[in-house]
Amino acid sequence: MGSAEKIGLALKISPFIIGVTIVALGTSFPELASSVAAVLKEGPPGIDPTEIVTANVIGSNVANILLIVGLAAIATKSFLAVRRSLIDIDLPLLASVTVLFGFIIWDRQIVWQEGLLLLLAFLIYLLYTFFKRGDAPEEKPLPEELPTEKLPEVLPSRMDRRKAKKPLEKLHSRVFLFLILGGVFLSAGAYYLIESVIELSAIFSIGVSVIAIFAVALGTSLPELVVSVRAAARKKYEIALGNVFGSNVFNALIVVGIPSLIKPLSVDSVAFSIGFPFMVIATVLLIISGITRRVSIWEGLMFLVIYILFVIWLFGWF
Repeated sequence: MGSAEKIGLALKISPFIIGVTIVALGTSFPELASSVAAVLKEGPPGIDPTEIVTANVIGSNVANILLIVGLAAIATKSFLAVRRSLIDIDLPLLASVTVLFGFIIWDRQIVWQEGLLLLLAFLIYLLYTFFKRGDAPEEKPLPEELPTEKLPEVLPSRMDRRKAKKPLEKLHSRVFLFLILGGVFLSAGAYYLIESVIELSAIFSIGVSVIAIFAVALGTSLPELVVSVRAAARKKYEIALGNVFGSNVFNALIVVGIPSLIKPLSVDSVAFSIGFPFMVIATVLLIISGITRRVSIWEGLMFLVIYILFVIWLFGWF
């Protein structure tokens, strides 16, 4: 997260755009890797690995809002402050992406033409985010969200900006080496993750989508959890919320769009009838909280309770 902030300062990018692009794309790559691995895997009779893709996306988006935003609000010890630009720009965009995603999965199958539509929507989302936010006036921090001690990172000094440029000026070869190694390990981990999901499904006679919508989604959402909770605890609310917004959009458009170009994706009945309604509910709750310009600790606790109810309903425990 610190490196992303420094790059953003050097390029004069707002914290929220850092959240919805650099941080969000980085934390969402586990979902993308596992989804690509799922469509490349041939499952045994009666098991369709492509169901893992949409189940993982739905489960991740539900977890991002109910679990991660909930924990982030609690980590602030007061509330998550919501910028006015988020209400005017980003909440409508997230709502639109959720509606588009629902329209795409309505026939319980995603073909390559629909995948192209999702990728095009993501490109439009990025362009709109950059240009619309670039034209918007910079907002001052809310009085309530400023801590009592000095916050040098709210308004970076010239020295901070000069220091932030150093990572861009000195890109050593080991940076690219670590990037390649990270991609290799991520791909290997995604392959064995899908193998494990299929084996568990066969052993316990549980649909792969049920495992994916909970266990896989929870595991691939851990990067978002760490980034958002740490950012919220440090009162960097724009990065905390921007990471969630960007990850949800990336999941719905890219994580589904790219695999659908390789092979048509199936949408399991559990993901469609239980997962997607909770995804809509979570999005609506986030929009309502956003309109009030804050997500309080009590709202965070409510989000966590709803996530627990989601898991209970998913496994049919009541």
